[in-house]
Amino acid sequence: MEKLIGRKQEIAELTRCLHSPRSEFAVIYGRRRVGKTFLVTQTFKNQFALVFTGSHKAPKQRQLQLFGKALQAYGHIPYPIQPDNWYHAFDALEKMLESWPQAGKKILFFDEMPWIDTPHSEFVVALEDFWNTWAALRDDIFLIASGSATSWMVNHLVENQGGLHNRITSSIYLRPFTLGECEEYLRQHDCAWDRYTITQCYMYLGGIPFYYSLMDYKADLANNIDLLFFRPNAILKNEFNDLYNVLFSGAAKYQEIVRLLARKREGMTRNELAKELGTDGGGLSLRIENLENCDFVTCYLQFGNKKKGTIIRLTDFFTLFYLKFIEGQEKQSSAYWRNKMREPSVVAWQGLCFELVGMMHIEQIKRHLGITGMLTHTSSWRSKHNEAQIDLVIDRADRCIHLCEMKFSVSPFIIDKDYEMRLRERMALFTEETQTRKTLLTTFVTSFGVKPSIHSGIVQSEVTMDDLFYE
Repeated sequence: MEKLIGRKQEIAELTRCLHSPRSEFAVIYGRRRVGKTFLVTQTFKNQFALVFTGSHKAPKQRQLQLFGKALQAYGHIPYPIQPDNWYHAFDALEKMLESWPQAGKKILFFDEMPWIDTPHSEFVVALEDFWNTWAALRDDIFLIASGSATSWMVNHLVENQGGLHNRITSSIYLRPFTLGECEEYLRQHDCAWDRYTITQCYMYLGGIPFYYSLMDYKADLANNIDLLFFRPNAILKNEFNDLYNVLFSGAAKYQEIVRLLARKREGMTRNELAKELGTDGGGLSLRIENLENCDFVTCYLQFGNKKKGTIIRLTDFFTLFYLKFIEGQEKQSSAYWRNKMREPSVVAWQGLCFELVGMMHIEQIKRHLGITGMLTHTSSWRSKHNEAQIDLVIDRADRCIHLCEMKFSVSPFIIDKDYEMRLRERMALFTEETQTRKTLLTTFVTSFGVKPSIHSGIVQSEVTMDDLFYE
């Protein structure tokens, strides 16, 4: 049986809720396939008083029918339970729990809760009534709500302005694995890939545990990509459409946004997106917010600005990889990626993608730089006329600023005379436009470090690929 990788803080919080002296209402949300269900089921194993999973696109009556079956099974009730609405369903749940034979917290796990809330079902208001008038008045109920439709989880539970306002006692946002956690997962399955290969895999699939669970750990990376995408009946062949259609109503509009962002490596402002899409208004803002909540895009503040000019970047590795290399190639030979991955276009794309890997591991970068305990602000910077851009700027409380340059290569990175001059010109432009008087530190994040030379003196600090793996 697989063991949990990482998730120490999340497990500690769930354990705290279990042993607290009051009833608890915990919400667990995060991107689809990130391991929410696995976290809950592995933490509590067979301790549940009820587990109910919403059924995708099932109508209200079917959801109620399945809920009745779950009540009957977990409550060992000899007769069928057939609630006709959610108020009656929760009444039946209360009756079952009041006669529960075991002492201690009764754990109720509602998985994929957004799917339960079908149109006009009144599920949320019935849930509010159950919690406020019964469960919260006791000290032995532990309700866990989980769902991949993060926007629904945030709007209806975490930031609920109705009957559940301030009723959520614990909110757990489950992020994708880091590089270090991916390495731990692969080692658990006796995978012998080196860190360079694991980093490449991360560029393709991100830190989504489900994708790693599908691999043949004895095969190499190229063979696994062919297995997942290009072999007959490849399991991830339709993942892109399935992923967006499950998470978003009107998935085509969300896909239009990510397709546009995929072509703009440097990211786009909201105004630039609106212009390209030919649309504006609250609908676009809501979609951007929903994409960010589901870990598909990240909004980066520009250096020196609190809100204005926020850069929106596509940061879901799977989506980036799919749109760049998979879409339209599904009918290629079953050895397509083995022949493709060494082409210059793939090598160049990996170089660009490594910048994103670094930006997803800012805490590891700060730890290696020795500034974990220091107040810092991270941002991006784009010059006024787009002559230069710095993807990662770390502004320190001690009046130093790291200008981070990220490079992926098969050997130590070489800085030549021309590149040194470009770096110096960029620093000068940054100083001129931001009017900063702080000390600027050129920081390189590379796969194997910077090769010492007469031009490498411009580098004040280095972070290597190995450093990104440490938690």
